[in-house]
Amino acid sequence: MTESPRIRPYRREDRAALDDICIRTAHNGQDSRPHYADPTVFPDTFAAPYVHLEPELAFVLDDGSGRAVGYVVGTADTARFARTFRAAWLPLVADRHPGPSGPPETPDEEIALLLHHPERMVVPELAAWPAHLHIDLLPEWQGRGYGRRLMRTFLRALRDAGVPSVHLVMAAANKPARAFYDRMGFEEIDAPMGESVVCLGRTTEEPDRF
Repeated sequence: MTESPRIRPYRREDRAALDDICIRTAHNGQDSRPHYADPTVFPDTFAAPYVHLEPELAFVLDDGSGRAVGYVVGTADTARFARTFRAAWLPLVADRHPGPSGPPETPDEEIALLLHHPERMVVPELAAWPAHLHIDLLPEWQGRGYGRRLMRTFLRALRDAGVPSVHLVMAAANKPARAFYDRMGFEEIDAPMGESVVCLGRTTEEPDRF
């Protein structure tokens, strides 16, 4: 019998589902497959390294049958994560997504450039928000309160670990995501991130107030 949807810790067997969710939501919240030659560059950059390096901060929305249909992943310490990303994760996927030899010329190369430069995550203006996160749900599971439950679970885990605040970087074009983050108490941070993205942050206190 199928159970009710629930939030639970990530399990190793969820990896393929997380990759799929990431691919299907990576293009400003929409499916990236029509726009990229190899959209696996997205989970290899924005999802898989987190469950590989900090699985204790990975949570999924289980549809009740054991299948992950949404997730939140992140790190408690961005500077440490960037170092570990380069040392322990990048060697596993670098050959699959070669970095551009010059300025990126294709959408795939733009993301591969991010993959090969994890130090981009370390921004001095974000030092007061040491943790960061990525959250994604399949479209049919959005707008039903599950994103809020995932976010609260992640914020509580950070708070319990003694992490005071968290940030995220999002595509400025993704208006529904921005509305969600605003409702969750995130506020814009003035950081040099480029015109196409916005940086938001909040404390980890009182995660259930929003």
